[in-house]
Amino acid sequence: MLTRTGWLTMLAALAAGVAGRLFGVIELFVIAAVLGALVLVALAWVRFSAVRLRISRTVTPARVHAGENTRIEVSARNTGSTRTPVLHLSDPVAGTRGARLHLAPLAGGDSAQAAYRLPTEKRGVVHVGPLELEIADPFGLARRRAIAAPMQSVTIFPRVDAVRVPSLGGDDDPHGAAIRTNKLGQTSDEFFALRRYVVGDDLRRVHWKSTARSQELMVRQDESPWQDRTTIAFDLRPGSYQEESFERAVSAVASVASAAFRQRHLVRVLTTDGFDSGTSSGLSQAEGILSYLAEAKPSRTSGPLFDHLTRAGEGGLLVVVTSEWPTSKVSELVALRGRFRKVILVATSGAAPASMPSAMAFVDARGELDFSVAWLAANSRANWSVPV
Repeated sequence: MLTRTGWLTMLAALAAGVAGRLFGVIELFVIAAVLGALVLVALAWVRFSAVRLRISRTVTPARVHAGENTRIEVSARNTGSTRTPVLHLSDPVAGTRGARLHLAPLAGGDSAQAAYRLPTEKRGVVHVGPLELEIADPFGLARRRAIAAPMQSVTIFPRVDAVRVPSLGGDDDPHGAAIRTNKLGQTSDEFFALRRYVVGDDLRRVHWKSTARSQELMVRQDESPWQDRTTIAFDLRPGSYQEESFERAVSAVASVASAAFRQRHLVRVLTTDGFDSGTSSGLSQAEGILSYLAEAKPSRTSGPLFDHLTRAGEGGLLVVVTSEWPTSKVSELVALRGRFRKVILVATSGAAPASMPSAMAFVDARGELDFSVAWLAANSRANWSVPV
């Protein structure tokens, strides 16, 4: 296809031809012929340029949290035998002007790399590409484009602050009773949850009804009295959330969940819009929760938070993250104290409760300080480190 310069050149050729016809000036015919021939040569140049490239695009690092440095690396290798012309690469990035790269001529078998930074100021999913390869003639009159790499989605996880969750006396069992079995049934005493089959699991523990329903091989995971549990309830009701306070809330949930995973807890995340991660541990569980949080938004269809907390299970630590929690509602959390060994309320906006019962702890995450500072301050006041 012709570029803007190419179309202008073609129009100039036509204008010179028409003027030569009107005024009978042979020189104008010559100019028209030269300009027209130049456009035809440019079109032939890009049409028959033999370019054989192998181009790839990678994200480094693959897992990205908001605010971290990351970049897109583009590699190109000439798989042909002829030298390539100067090439242009265009890679659109959602929310930005995208990246435009210039690739110098490559001899047969040579390769080149280029990179650009990806904006990670905000969590979410950033769509990159498709990467377009553009071949242009030396005069910039014509060009040919081709898709060099498909569109790629990069998930930017929420910011995670370094915190530690209370240890309530459980044993660090990273497999959640998957390897702690009794001698008779090869399972623990009580049914606890279902999880996806992992190579090496005992096939006698496959739950066939759930497997048939979900079309995935599901394995029975039994009760583990040794492993700590952390349940996080995230209030997505708009309430008094502003954009900044909601981002602090998302970061708080991600920080607590990540800390619990690092400490080998069984982790469950519930939200008022119906999301339930289930109770599990491991990398897939952590990535599933962080991926959900990357796109979480306040939801006006959310139900009352207390209704969701009633299905949060029992035992371990309960962390409630919300915009604000009125004093009149504190009694509802106190009622949950009998089902959980520890209850922690995290508020990111609004007014703080006038008083908190001794059975509960309050993290004031409304200010400009990092969440880790607010969490540590509450920990210092309540001494969460000891079993309760």
